[in-house]
Amino acid sequence: MSVLDKFKLTGRVALVTGGNRGLGRQMAQALAEAGAQVALTSREQERADLAAGEIAGSLPDAGGARDGGGAAGRLTGVRGYACDVSDTEQSAQVVQRVIEEFGGLHILVNNAGINIRGPIEELEPEEFQRVIATNTTGVWNICRAAATHLKAQRYGRVINVGSTLSIIALPERTPYASSKGAVWQMTRALALEWAPYDITVNAMLPGPFATEMNTPLKEDPVEYSKFIARIPLGRWGDLDEIGGLAVFLASDASSYMTGAGITIDGGWTVH
Repeated sequence: MSVLDKFKLTGRVALVTGGNRGLGRQMAQALAEAGAQVALTSREQERADLAAGEIAGSLPDAGGARDGGGAAGRLTGVRGYACDVSDTEQSAQVVQRVIEEFGGLHILVNNAGINIRGPIEELEPEEFQRVIATNTTGVWNICRAAATHLKAQRYGRVINVGSTLSIIALPERTPYASSKGAVWQMTRALALEWAPYDITVNAMLPGPFATEMNTPLKEDPVEYSKFIARIPLGRWGDLDEIGGLAVFLASDASSYMTGAGITIDGGWTVH
């Protein structure tokens, strides 16, 4: 097998949570372009369907139709699902639906996340819990729901989306930094737990990207300049710069990697 062939995802089924926008949308696109069948989630079915349709329509092979049928009536291409990953039952249901409707599941990208900023004394306990529920419990819910299937087939590529704030910190980010720090540790624990089943578990640790979540920072000249000053490459990441890492971690090219946390941050954490 050539080195380029190792990056191909033909015949694999991927589930990308929060795949309707931002980094999740770009990762879903990249996995589909690499040949994977892709299920993506959003809290709202309409948004999930819209993103799935756009990705499917962009693929060279029109066989990537959102609701196309495959062997034995199984879905092919890209499809959207509504799911609140903080809800254990919804998480279990969406994983089971993907397995049944696509005929399998090989790749998990746990990307769904939210951010609520502010001084700790101005934040409500409910806001802290909401961030933890989506960013941390959501990852745990999806991994738990997929565990039996992945272990039975003795194969899996799990990509948990942490953050540079998994390993460093910023003020007024106690909910987000706490949640992403936990994702990093969960990744390491699961890597040990699932290694005997040939399931790799790695974390992507993105720095500042031009996502919808970061719009308030981009529109604040003072805060934006503070971020740029800390980034050796002197800019925020473009959304399409995340896809290559996602494909690498989802493919056989990363078969000897597990428990790793890879920063993609323009050099921010080098300081």
